[in-house]
Amino acid sequence: MNSFTRRLQLQGAAGAIDVLRDDPDGASVGTVFIAHPHPLFGGTMDNKVVQTLARAFVQGGWSAVRFNFRGVGGSAGAHDEGRGEADDMRGLVAQVAPDGPIALAGFSFGAFVASHVLATLWPQRDVRKVVLVGTAASRFAVAAVPPEAHDRTLVLHGEQDDTVALSAVMDWARPQALPVTVVPGGGHFFHGQLPLLKSLVARHLRA
Repeated sequence: MNSFTRRLQLQGAAGAIDVLRDDPDGASVGTVFIAHPHPLFGGTMDNKVVQTLARAFVQGGWSAVRFNFRGVGGSAGAHDEGRGEADDMRGLVAQVAPDGPIALAGFSFGAFVASHVLATLWPQRDVRKVVLVGTAASRFAVAAVPPEAHDRTLVLHGEQDDTVALSAVMDWARPQALPVTVVPGGGHFFHGQLPLLKSLVARHLRA
């Protein structure tokens, strides 16, 4: 992504995991872990939305960790419908940032995985920020966001998302009274609107 990108290979429950780490120019305020879209439909850590999330966090002073889910690229193992993927994400948090502030982010299937990681890590860790984009609520059982985490959470969705209907995300968010930020005219992959997506995330990080 930039001259500060480092390619790592760490260990997960199923074997090696491909990791890309980007660090800010100065001291890092914490580490964000970003989960990518569905592995069986071409999702990787190089996805444009995932890269945009990483850029926004790095510019906000965070170290950004992207990784390939099991069975993608050089990551060992096979797709596990979110269970093993969440285990791997939690394992990376423990290895890369065993203490200190963290943030969690995900796009589409990655937002579903990140929601479950948040549910288990929230009581244990200092989770400063959460960003869920194109949350796949129509396809998976997305975990509820802990009420105490609402102020730290940004849920972004495209108005015209034809992969995950906005109505499905609203049905997930409504019982929680969890606000959803809707990008007018936005599709699932935010084509032509990635600068706006980055700006919204940057604004959330400054809040």
